[in-house]
Amino acid sequence: MARIEGKVAVVTGASSGIGRAAAHLFAREGASVVVGARREAELASLVAEIEAAGGKACALAGDVQDEDFASGLTELAIERFGGLDIAFNNAGTLGEMAPGIDVSIAGWRETIDVNLTSAFVLARRQIPAMIERGGGSLIFTSSFVGVTAGIPGMTAYAASKAGLLGLVQTLAVEYGAVGIRVNALLPGGTDTAMNVARLPGAAPETQSFVEGLHALKRLAEPEEIAEAALFLASGQSSFVTGTALFADGGVSINKT
Repeated sequence: MARIEGKVAVVTGASSGIGRAAAHLFAREGASVVVGARREAELASLVAEIEAAGGKACALAGDVQDEDFASGLTELAIERFGGLDIAFNNAGTLGEMAPGIDVSIAGWRETIDVNLTSAFVLARRQIPAMIERGGGSLIFTSSFVGVTAGIPGMTAYAASKAGLLGLVQTLAVEYGAVGIRVNALLPGGTDTAMNVARLPGAAPETQSFVEGLHALKRLAEPEEIAEAALFLASGQSSFVTGTALFADGGVSINKT
């Protein structure tokens, strides 16, 4: 049986990587999916792929820093599919990478806005819609960076991702009584465009170095992280809230 049959889900950062994989998986598992990201063409192709496979999806292009976009995603879910049950707030950025004191104020603010403030803004719109449905599942993509490991050059990113855990825990205790579960998903290195080994100027040996940081000695495929998101979205995690779920290939505990 499909694990989220009849549910309505919003997925941000859906034009590529983990978000795109999650949108496909959620649709295959029975959800009607609203996908959001900045790149309209990529969203259109994603919707076409989901519909071609027999799923239901629609898209809204925009920037998660825009409050109107945050409202629009929830409104679209209600207008097209009747409500909102699941939100995978996955959009994010690595931001400006530099030693801490060299990060510009503008770079700091943009990273915090994209990774943390947008999560707060999205939740403000999503929670009332979920209350109307009698509950729901909010999932935020955090990171092991800033939580179990400090990586040079990622000051703003680490602060933003660590901040998400405080948001998750507080929302979980505030809205658990009305049936809303709130969790953070913490991926390890994943084979996406945001992988540091793919950044311009990355040395050829960077990929193998990053792989070696993990206990499993490899990167995740986006679909593997999507499966962890599905667990948090579905009834399989019905007694899980306020937690940080590591899907990190052991990077948080590996010392070899």
